[in-house]
Amino acid sequence: MSAPQSNAATSRAPIASYDVVVVGAGFAGMYMLHRLRKMGLSARVYEQGSDVGGTWYWNRYPGARCDIESMQYSYSFSEELQQEWQWTERYAPQPEILKYAQHVADRFNLRPDIQFNTRVASAVFNEDTGRWTVTLGDGSRISAGFVVMATGSLSNARTPDFKGLSSFKGETYHTGHWPHEGVDFSGLRVGVIGTGSSAIQSIPVIAEQAKQLLVFQRTPNFSIPAHNHPLSEDYRQSWKSNYAELRRRAREETRNGVIGDIPDKGALDDAPEDRQRRYEEKWARGGTSFMASYNNLAMDKAANDTASDFVRAKIASIVKAPAIAKLLQPTNHPIGTKRICVDTDYYATFNRPNVTLVDIRNAPIDEITPKGLVTGGKEYELDAIVFATGFDAMTGSFAKVDIRGRNGITLNGKWAEGPKTYLGVMSAGFPNLFIVTGPGSPSVLSNMIVSIEQHVDWITDCIAYLRKTGNAGIEATQQAEDNWVAHVNEVAFKTRYPQANSWYMGANVPGKPRVFMPYIGGGHNYRKICNDVAANGYDGFELTPPPRPASTAAE
Repeated sequence: MSAPQSNAATSRAPIASYDVVVVGAGFAGMYMLHRLRKMGLSARVYEQGSDVGGTWYWNRYPGARCDIESMQYSYSFSEELQQEWQWTERYAPQPEILKYAQHVADRFNLRPDIQFNTRVASAVFNEDTGRWTVTLGDGSRISAGFVVMATGSLSNARTPDFKGLSSFKGETYHTGHWPHEGVDFSGLRVGVIGTGSSAIQSIPVIAEQAKQLLVFQRTPNFSIPAHNHPLSEDYRQSWKSNYAELRRRAREETRNGVIGDIPDKGALDDAPEDRQRRYEEKWARGGTSFMASYNNLAMDKAANDTASDFVRAKIASIVKAPAIAKLLQPTNHPIGTKRICVDTDYYATFNRPNVTLVDIRNAPIDEITPKGLVTGGKEYELDAIVFATGFDAMTGSFAKVDIRGRNGITLNGKWAEGPKTYLGVMSAGFPNLFIVTGPGSPSVLSNMIVSIEQHVDWITDCIAYLRKTGNAGIEATQQAEDNWVAHVNEVAFKTRYPQANSWYMGANVPGKPRVFMPYIGGGHNYRKICNDVAANGYDGFELTPPPRPASTAAE
């Protein structure tokens, strides 16, 4: 790649023009490019990383792996791809998922239309032309009929603004932006701040290397053992021989795009001994399917309490020190209302002599010092600090781009009190700007690749419809958006989810509005809603005819 030109030079350069500009080259951006090419449209993908993969390009922390079983966490659009790729483990590790993404990019020759190491700075809608002007980080500009934000829900790593952070003499890392060459913690005193999913996966691995590991916990999380294992050829073939039907079921019959047991009763419908047996079976199987033990765990407090109590008892049985076990047992949120974690020996790690749990719930971190950090008036000396502090989820990637729609309205300004979309795919006032798995869609409550394929298919079908009917654009109406936002909230508040201070609610980011962002009504229901909207001539959207030629307009 040639050296970037100066802003002054690029501002004078001719504007490149495409039918569609796609922001991001993760699983959403790659599939979007593939579909657009099939339609004969010109498209350009801009990716700030140096390769494809999105989340799986950046998140390379120790122990990183998917919490959806690998035979289901993959594309379904190509039967040849499904048959040729060989997953090796029940839950694929990050390096294998990244290799899969790279394989897809190469197999479908996507790279020529992806510009890597490129940041999108702004996107501005021109009401006179009905086109978008996209400005890149180096100042160059591109004209596009449509812009697709495929930036991912968990792509904006967040590091708290700790006092004295820049003074620390050791190394600092963030799990969401890990060095590609890896990190060796051998012989070091390491502090991990946070006990969310990335911490729960990385802490057991870091503990095996580090001389001393200190885990600074504000809020304990529920975690279920993964019981990961290599996949047998027979198991792989059992899926591959029936992929068409299995994929259909995932799309049309499941709430989360994951095939598994569909419970037919609530937790209190079973006698206590039967309920205990069921939970034990789910614990032994491992994975997030634990929440599918019964059909009312997300809705009913008494039912949820039985599952929460079961896991708390498991923690107490694993962790030898009663005081530490108590600290690791979540008590401030129902199980499942924060994204449930999947681990390998997480709780057992706190039995190691080189691991210390530091409770910072009532004594927050005061400051980072040159030697370590201070909490509760005590300084802990460290050689390295790992920030497992999560992401500005769902909206953070949009906030980094200056997006301006009709009348100069900014997306950041419009979403200042919480994101507002129609179906999670468009926001009123921003014509021809599509969002893949955005707020107001199932997204993070689902198998992301299933949701990605649904969104990309819907968006590209929409663009094809516009071309067929001679329309230049599409825009969500304000009324449809208002109705959808109200529906998303209504459905959410019928569940226990909003009771947790989760990243679903934006609670991990100071000052971020507390709004439940994903759609919890079920992926299968959501798909039907989207299909019905399209079948009804894109009900809730306003279609815009092409601009009249100037000579015609003057007549």
